[in-house]
Amino acid sequence: MSAARLDPAVVRRTLRDAGLRARHSLSQNFLADVDVLEAILAEADPRPGRRVLEIGPGLGLLTAGLLDAGAEVTAVELDRGLAAFLRDRFADPIDAGRLRLVEGDALDQELTRLVDPPYDVVANLPYHITSPILHRLLGETPRPERLVLMVQREVAERIAAPPGGMSYLSVFVQYHAKVRIAFDVPPEAFEPEPAVRSAVIVVEPFPADDRLPSAADEDALWRLVQASFRERRKMLHNVLSRQLPVEPAVVSAALATAGIAPDRRPQTVAVGEWLKLLEAFGDVGPDRRGRRRVGESDSGDERDPGDGPDPGGETAP
Repeated sequence: MSAARLDPAVVRRTLRDAGLRARHSLSQNFLADVDVLEAILAEADPRPGRRVLEIGPGLGLLTAGLLDAGAEVTAVELDRGLAAFLRDRFADPIDAGRLRLVEGDALDQELTRLVDPPYDVVANLPYHITSPILHRLLGETPRPERLVLMVQREVAERIAAPPGGMSYLSVFVQYHAKVRIAFDVPPEAFEPEPAVRSAVIVVEPFPADDRLPSAADEDALWRLVQASFRERRKMLHNVLSRQLPVEPAVVSAALATAGIAPDRRPQTVAVGEWLKLLEAFGDVGPDRRGRRRVGESDSGDERDPGDGPDPGGETAP
């Protein structure tokens, strides 16, 4: 399949000829727009010898673009039929060692260990795995230097949200990285068309996360943020007094020291303010619901991940 001839009919024919079909159970929607494909490659900026982790290569169009640029690609594909298709399509690059195909669920892989650093990530993530994938790629080391991700537009807006529209996910990602929405992708760019719009985001992790001195301090930060977002529409003072094992007077003092008004809502608090609040608290302690592993699904309004419709998305065609 040539990218120059890419359109929905070509994708349907390619799948049919290979004895494959888009599987709703795996949220498979294959990119069928050459302009979007080229725009993703431009953001990824693959170069000779550059190592790239691709999650969900699908029919391999993006894979081909990365290989054509000289990149060394490690691609993780869950669908056995697509994995067989890719092994046949890219027999020469696999033999040459420039393409390593990992067959399995990306959520079962040690993603930051699959490729030697420095490396980049390219992926088209179904909504229900966006948050856990980001937690693994940003919360563990060695982190990628750049992530170019296609996600549901609503999720992109949450990740890149400014104070006023923050969520636990946006605080987590923006603590670790600089984020921007590169461009929107309409449903008609896929085959089959998903029910929602998508967007490509570029995530550039900071060279070193040295704002907190230890893993224990960072763990305390996420306990604090998670506790706050369990009641995101309530005043911060009241939320923290209920969700943390500290007296209201201690909460009042910590908020005052951090320069945060007690009637602020969690979604208005910027990353830097969360860091000041953690410093003001000192020992946060376990929250009322007990300690939770960073990246686990939270409850309440945030419901992170999986609190909306799936955008569909085999990571890239």
